Amino acid sequence: MTSAAKKTPGKAASAQRATRKKSSTAKKTATTKTTTTKKAGTTKASARKASPRAATSSTTATPRRDHDLVLYGATGFTGQLVAAYLAKNAPGNVRIALAGRSEGKLRTIRAQIGGHAAKWPLVTANSADPASLARMAAGTTALISTVGPYAKYGLPVVEACATAGTNYCDLTGEVLFMRDSIDRFDTVARANKARIVHSCGFDSIPSDLGVLALAAAARHDDPAARLLGTRFIVTGAKGGVSGGTIASGLNELDRAKGDDLAASLLADPYALSPDRPGEPSPGDTGDPRGVVHDDVTGTWLAPFIMGPINSRVVRRSNALTDFSYGRQFRYAEYVSCGKGLPGRLAATGMAVGMAVGEAALALPQVRTLAGRVLPEPGAGPGDETRAKGYFTIELHTRTTTGAPYRARVAAQGDPGYAATSLMLGTTGLTLAGDGLPRRYGVLTPAVGVGEVLITNLRVAGMIIEARKV
Repeated sequence: MTSAAKKTPGKAASAQRATRKKSSTAKKTATTKTTTTKKAGTTKASARKASPRAATSSTTATPRRDHDLVLYGATGFTGQLVAAYLAKNAPGNVRIALAGRSEGKLRTIRAQIGGHAAKWPLVTANSADPASLARMAAGTTALISTVGPYAKYGLPVVEACATAGTNYCDLTGEVLFMRDSIDRFDTVARANKARIVHSCGFDSIPSDLGVLALAAAARHDDPAARLLGTRFIVTGAKGGVSGGTIASGLNELDRAKGDDLAASLLADPYALSPDRPGEPSPGDTGDPRGVVHDDVTGTWLAPFIMGPINSRVVRRSNALTDFSYGRQFRYAEYVSCGKGLPGRLAATGMAVGMAVGEAALALPQVRTLAGRVLPEPGAGPGDETRAKGYFTIELHTRTTTGAPYRARVAAQGDPGYAATSLMLGTTGLTLAGDGLPRRYGVLTPAVGVGEVLITNLRVAGMIIEARKV
């Protein structure tokens, strides 16, 4: 509030005194607005000079927003990795804050990271304290949440951001959580012009943006072209698994075991659709279970373990954009296991192993044993494993005009951690900036952030490319 606003004349003031004060107020307000406009313009220009659009501060943020970007969950395993990524890659003029339950732990993490992070403010917030979440959300343009399992801790954070008109992103791979988020907060987020963007890590950036890149390439060549059957194939990957990821998956299985509606949602390929009855019929009938031979790549394929998550996000993107990929668009995800008999045997072994593992985890005895031997939440792969990791993915499709297209998505670093930190951090920076699609609600990376995110991820080092073959 300006000093002029504080000096509003009282009822007892004379008409002459009131007139002088109003004149003074108008002048001070005009001066304040001019100064603010100049500062905003300077910030915007300097940000563009220092970094691509992903790193620019929002020029539409209201004065009450003290931060451009808040990282909530900064003391967790993945949160620390994202914080370190931001400290190294975000330009200094982006106002970043670290948030979590314990100020002491936040101070420790900030000191360990050093660099730009040494000056970042700290925000204390707790998912069990709605008032603290509301203050945190109202004070920032965009928020990254790494606090999971999201089904347990995420919905209050989504509510706070949707209510405050704050852009939000996370790395959830929990379909039931995303469905709950859509049902409860999509209308609120749209009313307040908030973008709630789930699955901004290895779940499901490569899938969602890979298909977006295919569709954009096809439309560039022929505006009438739409996609038909599309396959996503992991051709190479190396990395570790964290306790947090495991905990999220087991939490989904537990909920489905005791809830028939939840179980049916998990089995529905269109579980995240904004209009389930409006989806194409017949559409995709289920997730891949068996082994298939891919004629385009000449390899044997097994189902990709993350396909049941990623595919639902991709289908939601299609529906949210009025079926811009096409009503005949069909989609599935696989892992390439090689050519010939060795490839077929490897694919068969992987498919059988996945099926047996899923069935075994439904048994109480196996679940108890798994809880003892699998990594606990807060644990994850070490520095060397993360650095040596990578992933390479190919997507191929054919359009309604008969033209074949292929896309490639790849990144260096452990897919679930080093690469995910890049993807989630870049998404957060992009949501804190300008040039975003004018879409609001509970969205997907392709719809809520779109092609500007593809551009920024390329600048950050990812490969996302598509072309006609």
